[in-house]
Amino acid sequence: MDKLDKIFDSYVSSSLFKNKSVLQSNYSPETILHRGDQVENIASILGPTLTGERASNLFLFGKTGSGKTLSAKYVGDKLEAKTKASEKTNLKFLYINCKSKKVSDTEYRIIAELISLLGGSVPATGLPTDTVYSRFIDMIDSKKQVVVLVLDEIDQAVKKISDGFIYTLTRINSELKNAQISIIGISNSLTFMDHLDPRVRSSLGEEEIVFPPYNALQLRDILTERSKEAFSKGVLEEGVIAKCAAYAAREHGDARRALDLLRVAGEVAVREGSKKVTVNHIDTANQKIERDKMLDIIESEPTQFQIVLQAVMRLTERRETRRKKSREMVDDRIFTGDVYNKYQEICEETKNEILTQRRVGDIIGEFDMLGIINARVISKGRQGRTREIKLMLSPNIKEKAGEILKKALGI
Repeated sequence: MDKLDKIFDSYVSSSLFKNKSVLQSNYSPETILHRGDQVENIASILGPTLTGERASNLFLFGKTGSGKTLSAKYVGDKLEAKTKASEKTNLKFLYINCKSKKVSDTEYRIIAELISLLGGSVPATGLPTDTVYSRFIDMIDSKKQVVVLVLDEIDQAVKKISDGFIYTLTRINSELKNAQISIIGISNSLTFMDHLDPRVRSSLGEEEIVFPPYNALQLRDILTERSKEAFSKGVLEEGVIAKCAAYAAREHGDARRALDLLRVAGEVAVREGSKKVTVNHIDTANQKIERDKMLDIIESEPTQFQIVLQAVMRLTERRETRRKKSREMVDDRIFTGDVYNKYQEICEETKNEILTQRRVGDIIGEFDMLGIINARVISKGRQGRTREIKLMLSPNIKEKAGEILKKALGI
């Protein structure tokens, strides 16, 4: 019990943090540094909504943590405040993250969540999708208003559903008599629009804004500004902000990652009972975030991706067991064909559709890019080329990943 008291007391007595929420990703600062041009562009495009007109559909793209969501929400808040003050126009700013488990599976869930944001409700399942759409249209069209719908991480919804639902949303205005709807799509994928149906692409991308990555100096400015509100004066050791910025600049200028690093480093310092946040705490925080990020990816991937990874993990486990038992040299390499055979077994076990070997090969390629596996192309002579696959998860991540997959796949 004394140990627990000591842990709790370290949090109570610590004076490192002044306001930790400033470092959270959902925090909205008073001013957005180094995104003035993009914010002004969004404001110009959405400006017509102030007079009750529909604004052009808008597509924002750029790497993770480049300020897309922050800028869109910032302009949305300002627009809503402006319309409330003037009372001339009814404006609704609806935001949905398509990667959220609450909405990511089906078109039905996305529309149900929009209805919820408008103050209505529909059952979680059970109604025809057309009925849910009709309910959504009725709610929007119940009065004269402009609705700005933000679909964040829109590529995730298309990946799991299809681009048909975006096309349906962009055509809703033709069914409205009183209201008008504009859509803002946000994506981390720079090539997302290239893979859409041409009709969807032209409907969604009436206007486009690119968000470049932040450089190390810009990240330092952002961290310096936030740290003034987040931490007590003088608790950050010299070099902490520079190191955070350097780590995040290496990760494609991700401001969200830089803020997470600083927050987690502060939490590590609190747990240690330290009076300062040091550069060593940044290194510890970086290792922790890397581990958590990998597990988040595994948990949020679609079912078919999880089955492929489960196949790789089972094969790896079986070969490790064989190696321990056998005193002779064992060829314990895993090839694409082995993964596909095991994948088919797991699909039958979990009653899931079996994808083609080519599609599973694509999924293996994506895992290779994410660093979850290493897929090395090798020649097998007359049999052609294949990929030798090696699981790259560390032992502590592998165990947690196994639990996530078993729970997700019901095995």
